[in-house]
Amino acid sequence: MDDQVFAGLKVWDMSWVGVGPLTSRYLADHGATVVRLDSSKRPDILRTAPPFQGGVPGLDNSMFYGDYNCNKLGLGLDLGSERGRDLARRLGLWADVLVESFTPGNLAKWGLDYANLAPDNPGLVMLSTCMQGQTGPRAHYPGFGNLMAAHAGFYAVTGWHDLTPVPVYGAYTDFIAQRFTTTALIAALDHRRRTGDGQYIDVSQFESAIQYLGTELLDYEVNGTVAERCGNDDRFAAPHGVYPCAGEDRWIAIAVGSDGAWAALKAAMGHPAWSADPALDGVRGRLAARRQLDERIAAWTAKQDARTLMYRLQPEVPAALVQNQSDLYQDPQLTYRGYFAELDHSVMGRVPYNGAQHLMSRTPAQYRKASPCIGEDSRTVLKECLGMDAQEIEALVEAGVVEAPARDPQRAAVEA
Repeated sequence: MDDQVFAGLKVWDMSWVGVGPLTSRYLADHGATVVRLDSSKRPDILRTAPPFQGGVPGLDNSMFYGDYNCNKLGLGLDLGSERGRDLARRLGLWADVLVESFTPGNLAKWGLDYANLAPDNPGLVMLSTCMQGQTGPRAHYPGFGNLMAAHAGFYAVTGWHDLTPVPVYGAYTDFIAQRFTTTALIAALDHRRRTGDGQYIDVSQFESAIQYLGTELLDYEVNGTVAERCGNDDRFAAPHGVYPCAGEDRWIAIAVGSDGAWAALKAAMGHPAWSADPALDGVRGRLAARRQLDERIAAWTAKQDARTLMYRLQPEVPAALVQNQSDLYQDPQLTYRGYFAELDHSVMGRVPYNGAQHLMSRTPAQYRKASPCIGEDSRTVLKECLGMDAQEIEALVEAGVVEAPARDPQRAAVEA
């Protein structure tokens, strides 16, 4: 752990749901000590979201929450109490990084915002993430990533032109905004390393998300073109779509982006008579005939096994099996690269976690600890991070300020 990029970095994670927890998990995977705020009174909504291990709902049984909080220490804390807020402040002074996703203005009411913490912790890097930023006329609008995906313009370009907009999968902007939050944090930490100064980072999920529509925004700015829904069509490639295969709900994606790939696809299909039309040998001809191409290719793929066909077409023809979740857990490429990491969770047992997005040769990600149950590490955090003694900690647990599991009698006796 000592040779990891963020070894020694101290992080106080006061965020919830997606963007913040995913950001702090990246730091944790690469060696940072991340303390995760939690509470059974006000649990992270992901703790109530499936999938649940064994199909049984429970605050400590959600793999949705679990996957976003691997490698973290869990502190159960009642922020509704003055003593709880005092502990939160002490952790804000302990931390190098604080990540939060409260409604804008809430932390300021408690004296836990950057303006209140920075004078006593000038090296603090604090990141706030919310739907539309900390300022502006819509700063206080609530929502989730699926709502913001619509607001950012993704639904307007997803689906078919003659049908209603189609949602992008899940809380889409949660999944992409954290790429920007992590990058911003790393930049701020590099600045801190060189100057000793921390800084405040205000991340708008809205503004982060529209970066992924850069081409469409530029096309409108330069040409006045408003992007429309076009199904699986591509402006520069044909055939380009998802085609049915043999079996129940099995599909293959095929994207012919060059004349060479088209020639290889024709050969794979056995050079059917219709493919001999010379107009199809150029991209303009294929674009003009895309509907007919889709029908004929679908008729051919419908008799094929999707996985076998993918290997048959690749690498000459870009093609991919449309995989479901069980396919992913058996995927030989992911298996070869060791993508999924299995860890022992105190309630769920041995469960898989998504791995790193990249492999670093000298400082790879490490998976040391399953996601915490509520309050699982409260005593450890208060003792090791804040230097509190056992008697003081137990008084806080007894008062309901801190949540922690029942003490092991033998360990309690030793500490006494």
